[in-house]
Amino acid sequence: MEAARRRQHPGAAGGPGAQLGASFLQARHGSVSPDEAARTAPFHLDLWFYFTLQNWVLDFGRPIAMLVFPLEWFPLNKPSVGDYFHMAYNVITPFLLLKLIERSPRTLPRSIIYVSIIIFIMGASIHLVGDSVNHRLLFSGYQHHLSVRENPIIKNLKPETLIDSFELLYYYDEYLGHCMWYIPFFLILFMYFSGCFTASKAESLMPGPALFLVAPSGLYYWYLVTEGQIFILFIFTFFAMLALVLHQKRKRLFLDSNGLFLFSSFTLTLLLVALWVAWLWNDPVLRKKYPGVIYVPEPWAFYTLHVSSRH
Repeated sequence: MEAARRRQHPGAAGGPGAQLGASFLQARHGSVSPDEAARTAPFHLDLWFYFTLQNWVLDFGRPIAMLVFPLEWFPLNKPSVGDYFHMAYNVITPFLLLKLIERSPRTLPRSIIYVSIIIFIMGASIHLVGDSVNHRLLFSGYQHHLSVRENPIIKNLKPETLIDSFELLYYYDEYLGHCMWYIPFFLILFMYFSGCFTASKAESLMPGPALFLVAPSGLYYWYLVTEGQIFILFIFTFFAMLALVLHQKRKRLFLDSNGLFLFSSFTLTLLLVALWVAWLWNDPVLRKKYPGVIYVPEPWAFYTLHVSSRH
């Protein structure tokens, strides 16, 4: 009788239907099962190293390479070397994010991952076009510490509707492109982070190579937050991670080496952003460009105001 009842009701306790339903609920609501907590992933030294290296070279190095390479090699009416860096970034970064998700010990919602990757590529590609033109304008005297309409090379354009076109370009670069780029980026990192927990306190340690990567990783995210003007998104993600850590600690689950690396990098980023803001707190020109409660100046605005203007 018991065998017949189980054949009629495959979702009964112990049946495959019940196990599938439980797995689905765990993946959907973000809880970490004991089996997932026991499957602690080793530190992904290769992925984190490639990730940090390509962030520094292809993202941070883009505008620097554009200024270093001779203009004759990359004329103003052609893509700059920084644009080619950006193209490579738009391909390599989604690939590394997907590889990171593949190594997660926790089963993550694939549909959300794929949609986030698609939006990420769209946003980064929009930013590629806008950022390319904006940085090429530097050679014509454009000043990043001023608004579009206050720039000497823009404010006297005729007809004045051309100024609206440049403001539209700035909007695609600094607002729409950044939102479509960074929101899915941090969402994917947070979903990966949600699976970086272990039931063993002894495994909640970072290996030596991870400690050396924390500083360059945290410093890059400082550049990302300040230059991308995404402090609100970053601080929301950071406190979501902190809340998750405290919640899992009540279940006696601890961050594994990958989770510790990511959380330590973000903590260092928050400290660097605070020091950056404190240093430039009383700068009158930057205060005018960044009014309001959230005051986080861009490094390139600082460069055009205090560095390039002296040469």
